[in-house]
This record gives sequence, C-alpha cells and structure tokens, in this order.
Amino acid sequence: MYKPNTLWTWTFLIVAFIQAAVVLAFEGFVFATFQQALKEEATKYPQSRTIPTYLTLFIFGFVYELILVYDALRLKNTIQVIGLCIYNGGLLIYASVQIDQIHRAIKALGEWGLVKEGSDVWATSKPYLVAVPCVIAFGTVVLSGVAWKLYDEFAWTIYKHISADLRMKKRYLTFQIYIALLKFDFFFFLGFTVQFVVIVLAARDVEFGLTIAVIPVTIAILVLAAFWTRKENKAGMILIIFFYFAALAYFLFKLVRMYQPSRRAPYLPARRSLTTFAVITVILIVLTIGNAIVCTCNFDKGLKPHITKKKSESEEEKETTEMQPSMAHGPVPSRMTID
Repeated sequence: MYKPNTLWTWTFLIVAFIQAAVVLAFEGFVFATFQQALKEEATKYPQSRTIPTYLTLFIFGFVYELILVYDALRLKNTIQVIGLCIYNGGLLIYASVQIDQIHRAIKALGEWGLVKEGSDVWATSKPYLVAVPCVIAFGTVVLSGVAWKLYDEFAWTIYKHISADLRMKKRYLTFQIYIALLKFDFFFFLGFTVQFVVIVLAARDVEFGLTIAVIPVTIAILVLAAFWTRKENKAGMILIIFFYFAALAYFLFKLVRMYQPSRRAPYLPARRSLTTFAVITVILIVLTIGNAIVCTCNFDKGLKPHITKKKSESEEEKETTEMQPSMAHGPVPSRMTID
C-alpha cells in the first residue's frame, strides 16, 4: 500500500484532507439547520431537496477528490495532480453558485409558509455558505503551489523509462491527459445527473428511469474507453468517440431546454447549478473527444509497451507510474520533463 514519503506529497494529501473536512463540516451544519427549520409538508416541494442534494454532491465530490489525490500521488502522475487543481476550481464555482440557489430555495419555502416560525435559516446559514468558497479558493491556491513542487519531484520518475524521442514523449503525455480527463468526466456527469434526477424529475416520469439507467452505462463506457486505449483497439475507440458525441449532444440539448420558456419551470430550483455542471461537462467532453482522436491516431506507433503495466517484485517498480514500460527499451540516458 502506497504511503507518501516526501514533504510535498504529504503536504498535498493533508491540504486536500483538511479542505474536505472543513467544507463538509460547514455544509453539514447548513444541512442540519435547514432540515430542522422545515415543516413536514415541505418535502413535497423540490426546493426542499436542494440543500440535501448539494451536500450529497459535496460529500461525493471531496471524497472522490481525496481518492484521486491518493491515486495521483501513488502513480506520481503530474498531469493528474494539475488536473486536481483545476477540479478544485470547478468545486469552487459550484460552491459559489450554490449560495444564490439555496437563498432562493429558503426564500420560496418561507413565502409558502413551509418554514417553522422563528427560524431564520438564511441568517444562520449565510456565513457558512460564504465561507465554503473562501476555504476552497484558499485550498486551490495552496494545492497549486504544492503541485508546482510535485511537478519537479515527479518529472524524473514519470519519464525515466520513456525513450528520448520527443514524438514518443508527446504521445505519452496525450495518453496521460486522456486518462485524467476520463476520471474527471465521471464526477461532472454524475453530478449533473444526480441533481437532474433528485430535483427536477419525478419518480413517475419515464425520463427518470431512463436517466437512472444511463449511469451504469456511462461508467461502463468510461472503463472501456481507458481499456481500449491501453490495448490500442481502433474499432473500440471509434465506438467510444461516437458515444462521446452522443453525450455532447445530450448536454447541449439539456442546456437549451433549461432556458426554453415552455420547459424551464421544472429546472428553476437548480437551474444555475445544473448549468454550471452542464457547461463544465461539455468542455470536458470536447477536450476528451480531441484527446481520444489524437490517442487513436497514435496507435501502432510504439507507445503501447510504455502504457502496459508490468509486474515486478522490486520496490522501485511498485512505486512508479501506472504506465510501466517494457524493459526491452533499455534505460533512458537523460531526465525528461514536460515542456
């Protein structure tokens, strides 16, 4: 089992953990305050599900981030470390958007007489809701600074087995970016879907069942995308790219539909957060499609031995990157870094 063994790997992990603990404590307090102030009949309204949904997403988002942090440090993956800083920025945007969304929900429930008398939920919750993006912003700055140190620390470990060929180096970098994108695609797709199902759709809707069914299918597609890239399966990658375009069309369709006058009413309780997740997901899908195409073009050009894991009993190889190379290529004469 991997254990951080340097100052900067420990710092990156500890900062991510402290950030998650503080944010979840604040969100938990807001959730408890909100739930205690609501009358029982409020559960019939979608506005009453906004805070539980946001809290659930934050819990999953930060737990998933901690998993990715550990994964990136274990694999000494510089690309994923940089991606985690950007991911943290995405959580910052979401935390900022939720302030207005929760205010609107509390205001609407209060106007409908669904908040208990004497409960000033907004006044109690606002300081904590404002503090959450501040904590995440500070965490993002610190993580980015530590990521810079890890960039230097991991550079030799990541590239010491890759040949000195600049073209091979770029192919390997493209592969790493693609695998990292798949990991982040998963969270933002799931985040949009959870909000859409819990807040917008009713259980009796046909779309509710179809949306639930899409979740395991999406997970399978992302797993196969990584598998077929490692195996350099062109037919599989063509199929995966087709699914990417279908997903892109779906999210663009949802974005347009949320703002159509005749369709926007069900989306209003969570429209801003849904828009945030949809826009970020669209950007990620476009980047994923581009990298998938480049990775497919790089098939049969000598990269496969470098991205195929090789079992070894030595401790050194157990602690190197996820893309173990074939020893047939011999040692690399010089240090390689990301240009």
